[in-house]
Amino acid sequence: MVKYERFELSNGLKVLLHQDGLTPLVAVNLLFKAGSKFDPRKKSGLAHLFEHLMFSGTRAVPDFDEPIQMAGAENNAFTNSDYANYYSYGPYQNLETLLWLEADRLKHLRVNKKEFRTQQKVVIEELHESCFNVPYGDIWHHLLPSIYEFHPYQWPTIGLTESEIASITLEDIHQFYKDYYNVSNCILSIAGNFDLEKTKTLVEQYFSDAPPNQTNVPDFIFDQKEYTAKELTVSGDVPVPAFFVAYPMPSRISADYYKLDLVSDLLSMGRSSLFYKSLIKETQVLSYADAYITGTHDTGLFIIEGKLSEGVTFATARSEISKIIDQLVQDNIEERVMQKLKNGLESSVVFSEISTLSKAMNLAYFELIGDVDPINTEPENYRKIQREDISKMVGDYLRSELATTILYLPK
Repeated sequence: MVKYERFELSNGLKVLLHQDGLTPLVAVNLLFKAGSKFDPRKKSGLAHLFEHLMFSGTRAVPDFDEPIQMAGAENNAFTNSDYANYYSYGPYQNLETLLWLEADRLKHLRVNKKEFRTQQKVVIEELHESCFNVPYGDIWHHLLPSIYEFHPYQWPTIGLTESEIASITLEDIHQFYKDYYNVSNCILSIAGNFDLEKTKTLVEQYFSDAPPNQTNVPDFIFDQKEYTAKELTVSGDVPVPAFFVAYPMPSRISADYYKLDLVSDLLSMGRSSLFYKSLIKETQVLSYADAYITGTHDTGLFIIEGKLSEGVTFATARSEISKIIDQLVQDNIEERVMQKLKNGLESSVVFSEISTLSKAMNLAYFELIGDVDPINTEPENYRKIQREDISKMVGDYLRSELATTILYLPK
């Protein structure tokens, strides 16, 4: 049970506090509704590039990492399709230092031309190293544009092409900072060992003078009617033929999210999974198989991927996968298997909330998606799933006419 207190500053900053007197640590987390779906058109990768630049420093703190290290703390950040997240954690005695540093760069970040050009090159190198120079690394560059023709999920967070990242200007960076990195578009969460009233005072002291921004952060809607399933073939420097099949699924806040999450585990979690037993061990049509969900906010994807065994055609693999899906639609699931899966998912949720940092991050995340209370009810969401829910989910969402497929072949 994660107990928390929520309040809001007069300038619009949302704040969530969770006290834990049993830890020597405190974690400070700032979440901005500033993911890659807010990248300007033809300038994909800007949100991710900006994450790099948030460590550029200010007039008061030219090197952000130096005072963090002096405080015995650590920090990092990440960006995904929907949001950007910045966190720091360290001894609870240095909470004020962590708050001061975050408030300072929120209000006074300085990005000069030299730092901008340096980080732009770093991101372009990262694009090549993590996507274009590794086997199957550019799969999302093929899959996402095929599915999201009218939604900004159509480009990966890191950016779609080198030229789009290179086209970003310093002026674009300054505008993004103004539009998205402000208290009106931010959630601050703090977890750990701290005095509640003193911490409220510190938050007020350091963040209350940050001006709100009247920029309307857009909302995006994925219209299923605009989606058309496709099948594409690409080739690259890969060792064996592989396939990636994507089915659109509901948003993160949908009740079906939890059911489809369980379906993905039923198909591919461990050596007792349906995919492993049927596709790898028995028929041996695949050397590797996986199923997972993306969990993005406006809509999600249910992904099935695999690598073909030598001499096996994709048609054969697809036929074997269809047999497994048909079995699920017919409700051929043992109750003990269902219970094992639900226990595993409940355990993973509980364990994800053990650390002080995880609690701070989860509080901010659930606030972002609309309601903090589900942070304590997620295990129940998995517990109440029934066998008939599984057959319905598979029948509703894993339909062949909804499948966008990428066949990835060796050159």
